[in-house]
Amino acid sequence: MSAAVSVETTYLELSQDGGGAHKFYEVTVEGQTVTLRYGRIGAAGQTQTSTFATVEKARAAAAKKVGEKVRKGYAPAVPGQRAPRAVTRRQVASAPSTARAVAPVLWRFRTGSAAFGIHVDDERCWVGNQAGDVYTLDHDGAVHARFSLPDGVKCLVADDFWIYAGCDDGRVYDLSSKLPFAAYDIAADVDIFWLDIHEGVLNVSDRDGRLTVIDHEDEHQWARRSQGEHAWMIRADDRAVYHGHHRGVTAYAPDGGGELWHTQTKGGVLFGWQEDTAVYAGTAHRVVQRLAKDDGRIEATYTCDSAVYSCATSPGGRFVFAGDAASSVYCFDRDGTRLWKLGTGGGSALSMQYRDERLYLVTTDGSLVCVDASEAAIQAAQRGTVPVARDVKLAAALPTYAPATAAASVATVTDAPAGSVVVECVQSGGRLRVHVVSEGYEPSWNVQFPRAIREPGARYVVDALHPAAGGFYRVRGDIRRLR
Repeated sequence: MSAAVSVETTYLELSQDGGGAHKFYEVTVEGQTVTLRYGRIGAAGQTQTSTFATVEKARAAAAKKVGEKVRKGYAPAVPGQRAPRAVTRRQVASAPSTARAVAPVLWRFRTGSAAFGIHVDDERCWVGNQAGDVYTLDHDGAVHARFSLPDGVKCLVADDFWIYAGCDDGRVYDLSSKLPFAAYDIAADVDIFWLDIHEGVLNVSDRDGRLTVIDHEDEHQWARRSQGEHAWMIRADDRAVYHGHHRGVTAYAPDGGGELWHTQTKGGVLFGWQEDTAVYAGTAHRVVQRLAKDDGRIEATYTCDSAVYSCATSPGGRFVFAGDAASSVYCFDRDGTRLWKLGTGGGSALSMQYRDERLYLVTTDGSLVCVDASEAAIQAAQRGTVPVARDVKLAAALPTYAPATAAASVATVTDAPAGSVVVECVQSGGRLRVHVVSEGYEPSWNVQFPRAIREPGARYVVDALHPAAGGFYRVRGDIRRLR
C-alpha cells in the first residue's frame, strides 16, 4: 500500500489601505505538483499547476514563490478573515416607456448580463457587461471579438485610440491589443463608481464622493473628497477634472491644486458627458443640465419625465440625448427644446453614445442597441413606422482574449520582427519599470506595460510604441517575449 501524499499549503495576503493592493497568493504542494492560486481577496482567483521531477524540486519551487511574494510585502494570513473589496453596483429600476412610439432600432445584440460599458469609434462598437465580457462589433452589428475579464465591467473609456475597461476587481484593463493587460490597480478602500482617463492619467470617482487620481505608472497622485457622496460622474480634460455626485458637480485643477468651482444641480448626478466647452449632468430629478466648463454656470436644462440614467450629445452639443428610468430615450435641441421622446423597446439606457446619426445604447437587459437617429427615421417612427430590429448572433468561432496573468502566458520569439520595438524590464527607483531598447526613442521614458508579466532583465517585442503627453510610451499591438 502506497503512503498518502502530504499536502502543504501557504496562504499570503497583501492589503494596503492606500497602496492599491488587496490580493492573495496561495501555494499548495501535493507530492510533485505545485498549485498556485491568486487574485482579489474574496474572489476565487486564478490557478496555475506545475509538475516537477521530484517532491524535493516541487517543494523548492514552492518555497521560491513564497519567498518572492514575502519580499514584495505579502504576509501569512487566514482565508476569509479580511473582507473582500467593496463593490457597489447601481441599483436601477426600469419601468415601461410612456412614449407612444418606439425608436427605430436597426439591430440589437444581447450580451447576457446587465451592461454599463459602451464606446463607439470610427471602426468599432464596444460593450462591456457585469459578467466581465467585452464584445467588439462593427457598425452593422457583426461581432468580431470577445475579451473575457476577471470581473464585472464598470465602464469603458477611451483615451485617444486606447480603450480601457474599469472592472469590479479594482483594475483597469487596456484592451487596445489582442493581449489585454491590467494598466492600473486601484486601492482596495476605493468603492469604484466611475472612471475616466485623460492622457494616461486615471481619474476615479467612488461611493464616498472621493476623487482619486493615478498616473500612467499606476502611482497615486492626489485625492479630494467632494461635498456629496455617490459620485457617478467623472470627466477630465486639460483644464479640469469634473466630479459629479449627489450634491452637484465640482471641478478640480488637474494637478490637484484645489477646487475651481462647484455647482449644485437639480438633483443628484447619475451620469456625465462632456464636450469641448461644457459638461452635461443627468440627474435623479428628471433633467440633464449643461454646465460651462470655465465657471460652472448652468447654461441650459433639458427636462425628461423620469430620472435620467444616461446622456450624450452630437458633436459640439447641437443635439442632446437622454435615457430615463422609464425605458424612454429623448432628443433635445441645444437650447433645451424637446424634439422627440421614443421608447427603447428593451429596457432603460444605462449608457449611450451618438455617432454619425446613430444613437448607441446599452440597456438594463444587457443589450447593445443601435438606433437610427436620422431626422427621416425619427419622423417615420413618430408616425408608427419602424424597421424590423435585427437580433445579432455570436459567430460560431469567435476569437476570445483574456488578460496575461504570468510571463509564461506570453508567446516567445527568437528574433524581433522588422519594424517592431524592443523594450526591457529594469530596476529603477525601487520599482520594476520598462524602458525602450530600440533606437529612435527616448530611453529615459517609461512604458505603460503589463505588471503581471514583468521580470527583471526580460526583453519584450511590441508592434509599436506611441508617445503620450505625460512623457511616457504606450504599447500598440501584440506583446511577445524575446528569447
